Amino acid sequence: MAAPKKSRGPAGGQGRPGRALALILIAMVALTGGMFLADQPTPRLGIDLAGGTSITLEAKSEPGQESAINKTNMDTAVQIMERRVNGLGVSEAEVQTQGNRNIIVNIPKGTNSAQAREQVGTTAKLYFRPVLTVAQGTPTPKPSASTSGKPTSSGSPSAPAAENGKGSASPDPSATTQGRAVTGGLKADSTPDPKASTTPKGDTTPTASAADQAATAELQKKFEALDCSSAASRAKATQGTKPTDPVVACGSEAEGRPKYILGPAEVSGTDVGSAKAALDQNGQWIVQMEFTKSGAKKFQKITGRLAEQPSPQNQFAIALDGEVVSAPYVRAALSANAEISGSFTQQSAEDLANVLSYGALPLSFKEQSVTTVTAALGGEQLRAGLIAGAIGLALVVIYLVAYYRGLAFIALLSLLVSGILTYTLMSLLGPAIGFALNLPAVCGAIVAIGITADSFIVYFERIRDEIREGRTLRPAVERAWPRARRTILVSDFVSFLAAAVLFVVTVGKVQGFAFTLGLTTLLDVVVVFFFTKPVMTIMARRKFFASGHPWSGLDPKRLGAKPPLRRSRRATAPTDPKEA
Repeated sequence: MAAPKKSRGPAGGQGRPGRALALILIAMVALTGGMFLADQPTPRLGIDLAGGTSITLEAKSEPGQESAINKTNMDTAVQIMERRVNGLGVSEAEVQTQGNRNIIVNIPKGTNSAQAREQVGTTAKLYFRPVLTVAQGTPTPKPSASTSGKPTSSGSPSAPAAENGKGSASPDPSATTQGRAVTGGLKADSTPDPKASTTPKGDTTPTASAADQAATAELQKKFEALDCSSAASRAKATQGTKPTDPVVACGSEAEGRPKYILGPAEVSGTDVGSAKAALDQNGQWIVQMEFTKSGAKKFQKITGRLAEQPSPQNQFAIALDGEVVSAPYVRAALSANAEISGSFTQQSAEDLANVLSYGALPLSFKEQSVTTVTAALGGEQLRAGLIAGAIGLALVVIYLVAYYRGLAFIALLSLLVSGILTYTLMSLLGPAIGFALNLPAVCGAIVAIGITADSFIVYFERIRDEIREGRTLRPAVERAWPRARRTILVSDFVSFLAAAVLFVVTVGKVQGFAFTLGLTTLLDVVVVFFFTKPVMTIMARRKFFASGHPWSGLDPKRLGAKPPLRRSRRATAPTDPKEA
């Protein structure tokens, strides 16, 4: 006689619910630990709760140039706006894209919102300026060189000359971008131009007037006092200046923050037709530029003059919003096409190409909405949101206790787990992706309480249906799970799909509601599968629930089942031989 086969447990892991509980417990501990390690014990609050100004900008393009609005250019615009806002001394400001055409700028309380709106709403200003002097970015206590007082051939004040009159003050080589060269497609080394002379070829400039000498002295004084390590000092360096004025400016952080005296702008960003990063014949990264017809003439003029100047006057600075992003030297006069080569990585070449391209884009931004919230109003809205959430949770608890009695204990534990997961994830998503909890997001979390409770109700009612059919609790728990699982998944899929569509088609704060709703819907699936079902399996083994205690919520009499009927089914043996 063959030994009977060992029966397998029902689907759902009836015999090993501890594994699922261990997994979700580990996840909760890991998320909580990560929250404190990231020094983010609370979710970041949005402008409407913390107070501040939120600006929504929509990108606009000229007719026939709609392709200018793309991800690369929008990301470049975000970087430029972020640099502008940070230059105002704003801390924790957020600038991020939203959709394909919108940029959201969130500025916290304590900032001049009018000044910030002016800074972020204008198109980037890109200019090519001749370099007159370059030095380390820290303030100069005492001038080490005198001012000649003679304007250069561009009409700008000359660089401080050395005492022998044969050259400018020598900058720190590590603090300049002189290792980059601009050529007309020829090979460019990453070393300074060996052909650069130490004196200008034929100084034919006229003698400067008294006014010019005074302006030169004032510019030199400003140059010596400039501290490029200070964000506020960098932001003020070019404030109130015109493209036709000589200016002082700071270099980029990647170049060590040198400081410059720059001549008047002779080529603007709109004169650049295109720019891209590419590999040359030696496998080195370069930036290729192509100018417009009018821009080519201007560029030929400035490069022709700079090629005859000594170092660093043979350099031109690419200045974006007053910051020098690169300052390559010139070997020969160039026209329509040029290459910038030197110590480029792929990333730095692409970044410079994006900067050059952005300055040439027919792209502007229009204010779609501006919302200003005081800190007091934000606090009131946060309290109102928390009170609304507490009221909603209390109503759900009262309903569960009144109708499901003992089963309400399992539902409340599940809600607690869902709340912990939601809170820790919201706290971690703040520094990770810039998520900020705003009032619509709080509304989404309140709605999620009902969605989560609905999943418990679906499962509990399936279990009750099985008990009404005459089954005991443990088989009822396992037989009810497959049907309840399908219903829960379909319901949550519909909710998640609605949240995803709402997130895609809306902008601004409404996306906070959609994001929170989608996140909590996903967490509902996790909690039901890895916590509610395993806990229900364990509780079905306890006498309080298994015996159908009147306060368990699973009393057969209250559910309309007849226990004698179930006993008679088990005791009755089949009498028909065919049934045997």
